[in-house]
Amino acid sequence: MRAIPASRRHFLAGAASVTAGLFLPRPARSAGELARALVPRETFFGDPDVAWAQLSFDGASVAYIAPVDGVRNLWVAPVGDLGAARPLTRATDRPISYVFLWAHTNRHVVYFQERDGDENWRASSVDIRDGTVVSLTPPRGVRARVHEVSQRFPSQMIFAHNERDKQFFDLYRVDLVTGKSVLVYENNQFAWFVTDSAFQLRLGARYLRDGSIEVLERRPSGTWVPFITIPRGEIEATRLLDFSDDGKTLYLFDARDRDKAALVAVDMATRRARVLAEDRDADLSRAFFHRVTRRPLAGGAMVDRRRWQAVDPSFAADLKAIQTSTSGDIELIGLSADARRVMVLVQHDAASPEWVLYDRPTRRVSPLFKARRNLAGLPLRPLEPVSFAALDGLKIKGYLTLPTPDARNVPMVLVIHGGPYLRDEWGFNSTHQWLANRGYAVLSINYRGSTGFGKAFVTAADREWGGKMHDDLIAGVNWAVTRGIADPKRVGFLGASYGGYAALIAATKTPEVFACIVDIYGIANLLTFMAAIPPYWAPSFSVWKNRIGDPDTEEGRAFLRARSPLTHIDRAFRPILIVQGLEDVRVTRAESEQMVAVLRRRNVPVTYVVFPDEGHGFSKPQNQIAFRAVTEAFLAEHLGGAAQPIDRARDFAGSSLIVEVGADLVPGLSG
Repeated sequence: MRAIPASRRHFLAGAASVTAGLFLPRPARSAGELARALVPRETFFGDPDVAWAQLSFDGASVAYIAPVDGVRNLWVAPVGDLGAARPLTRATDRPISYVFLWAHTNRHVVYFQERDGDENWRASSVDIRDGTVVSLTPPRGVRARVHEVSQRFPSQMIFAHNERDKQFFDLYRVDLVTGKSVLVYENNQFAWFVTDSAFQLRLGARYLRDGSIEVLERRPSGTWVPFITIPRGEIEATRLLDFSDDGKTLYLFDARDRDKAALVAVDMATRRARVLAEDRDADLSRAFFHRVTRRPLAGGAMVDRRRWQAVDPSFAADLKAIQTSTSGDIELIGLSADARRVMVLVQHDAASPEWVLYDRPTRRVSPLFKARRNLAGLPLRPLEPVSFAALDGLKIKGYLTLPTPDARNVPMVLVIHGGPYLRDEWGFNSTHQWLANRGYAVLSINYRGSTGFGKAFVTAADREWGGKMHDDLIAGVNWAVTRGIADPKRVGFLGASYGGYAALIAATKTPEVFACIVDIYGIANLLTFMAAIPPYWAPSFSVWKNRIGDPDTEEGRAFLRARSPLTHIDRAFRPILIVQGLEDVRVTRAESEQMVAVLRRRNVPVTYVVFPDEGHGFSKPQNQIAFRAVTEAFLAEHLGGAAQPIDRARDFAGSSLIVEVGADLVPGLSG
């Protein structure tokens, strides 16, 4: 088994006066907009009641993430008595990660913490019986992840971390009870590994100069021999998943020699491959495994909605029973070791996500938790799958939320995902619901390069940052305007990470399309961005060079300059809100500060808000609330939607928010 490194899965986890510096007049609001009942921001962006949950291997207990005194911590409860829940951890400042794992002891849970968004995740185990906490990986400056969990070694796990060399992750066998760590493999060349349930290192992968991946097999002698090569255009969809418990079969999502990735089994002795599941419209991107045999029971894909199919015939009736129990989309997330109990996350678009437990012998579904109980009874809006043609004819998919069923010619916010090699999916979306409640149509677009739609769709984004990837967004705006949904004079743009870069491209390439821009830790200068990547991204840097542009050649540097928002800042004139976590190691503060400095010199209206204790993404709910309060006031000023006025005592309580520039440009922010 292996964890997929963030560096591989995504580079980053969204006609008016052209006189520079002029504000658009505040749009008039209709009586209907003014009368709309506003749902408090805290309802959407405060800590959920349950953020994530996992079933123990014996099926007797459930661990989950929930607040303790306003800070997310780890809890445990008996499956049959959730009222007996109790916290296992007592973090008082930085919330612990959503990522945690049960050990096969059924007594220990491994969880992760970091400091101020630095992405150096350290692991600890906690004993659910007596609360004993044991550190498992170095406490500072080291990024760690679990690599292997096996029923053969209940009190041990394989971890990968980069204490010795920040670029490469060594493998360690760690005792969860004592914390003792033993080096398994010192790594000086591989980006990631695949191990098996016997704790044997089987495969290692390294990136080649053209951005492809070479996977090598480790022989018993310790030598490495070629296994497979994954071309650059297929590395997002082709993922090596796990070995069967007997070590004889490798399971993977495989996009080689096909456009849409299939779930495939490879016999390691003969190298023969057979397809277990495929979907003609989408990549297989979900696999649900038996926890003991480590063989897949089901595979899933998503075009507009999640689609599952049984791989093991013995699971077919169970899958049907789970799916027919709800109108939502299901995620199969946990199976007891005896395969009798299945934990399921049910996604709804206009209701809270919920965890349920399915009992296979009786085929009964029982409720466990709702993520946000306070959503019950609120006027939530459907998330509608939509599609349209790109400017070059490529089919583009997305999701639309309307403020009312008959909404016409209303202000619209384009909400664009990061990655860029990720995608938006169907389900509950707090941002969509919040903005729709304020009177906006909300459109999210899976532009070319978004994953799940086949490798041709991904490769269509090569060297198209700021090019056709942006054109896809403009096509989406045109589609919404043509259909009478969006008022063309009241379209805003909101994006984070790559979405923030796209927002800055919008501000500097097509400013006439958008009335205002919200950039959340977006890239202003591709050259400085690529020069400042974290060291653990270095092994995959060849992918970036081939997909975006090569900063090591003059031609590449010229191309990167041409696709950088900062290069075209003389075209910017729309109001811009820029938001940055100062501890961000992916898109550093220098990106935002370059943009802010030049915008100020050119008298373009810009507000710059920073969070000193956040990185690439805002973990603390107090900072989420503060960020949303500022954004809501900014959008209302320029698009005319409704807004819950900023209450500094309420909205900024406990937040580290600092307004560096332009407080007077956002109603309620100054003073």
